Amino acid sequence: MDNKTDILIVGAGPAGLSAAVNAAARGKTVRILSGENTILSKAEAVDNYLGLYHLTGPELMRRFTEHAAAMGIVPEKGRVSNLLPFDGAFMANFSGQIMQASAVILATGAAKARAVPGEAELLGHGVSYCATCDGMLYRGKKAVVWGLAPDAPEEANFLRGIGVEVSYIARNGRPEELDAAIPFYPGQVERVEGSEGRVAGVHIGGSGAPGGQTLPADAVFILRSAIAPAALIDGLEMEDGFVKVNRLMETNIPGLYAAGDCTGAPFQIANAVGDGLVAAQQAARYLDKQARNGG
Repeated sequence: MDNKTDILIVGAGPAGLSAAVNAAARGKTVRILSGENTILSKAEAVDNYLGLYHLTGPELMRRFTEHAAAMGIVPEKGRVSNLLPFDGAFMANFSGQIMQASAVILATGAAKARAVPGEAELLGHGVSYCATCDGMLYRGKKAVVWGLAPDAPEEANFLRGIGVEVSYIARNGRPEELDAAIPFYPGQVERVEGSEGRVAGVHIGGSGAPGGQTLPADAVFILRSAIAPAALIDGLEMEDGFVKVNRLMETNIPGLYAAGDCTGAPFQIANAVGDGLVAAQQAARYLDKQARNGG
């Protein structure tokens, strides 16, 4: 497969870039996938990173990305919507493109968005994070797209193009890219309504109507810029809302590692960089062991 790499890294903050640099230094091919700007890129000043005193967050991120670029590593912008372990490797859907990797490192940062009521309960039963993955299941049916990512209008247009009856919800006005035939509702999804274990509709708030309104739907596509790790891959063990790892940054899924803020406190740059180093070392050793065993 053309899109196969040794190690796929989800997230391009300090943990993800550290993992990428250290994996490449161990001779592994790397792709690093990233959504929005990191929290560090918005920091006014950083005073506690050893040797680089009183830089702004953007200056420190520039140094990190320049280091990675010097090693041929440039983050690819887009959204990872799901990861699937498959035959000793992983398949990833990245903005509709299927990629394959022998190991994966999650460096997604701390989840900023909380699931709305009904979202987790109905995930896989009408709640989806990927239009290109699940859209054909709802051909001829009603679906709501909650646009929280830059590519959400494109995914809504895709759904309409394959015969889904689409409505679009967003806070900040109707996107210019949205197909004119798609109804637009200002506001946000406050809860996902269910009936007999499947999505039946969504309740919209913040639209100016007293008490909001409920739209009937067979599916809701919640298109955030980043997806919480537990929603990315089935069976991932969590603890207090963070990815559970051991001292080697191993998760409960073989070949899957996690680093940085997504694994919990302390939420510090130095910790994230160290986590990324350990995760890369262990992922490289995992791949070397697979190769020796003929895996």
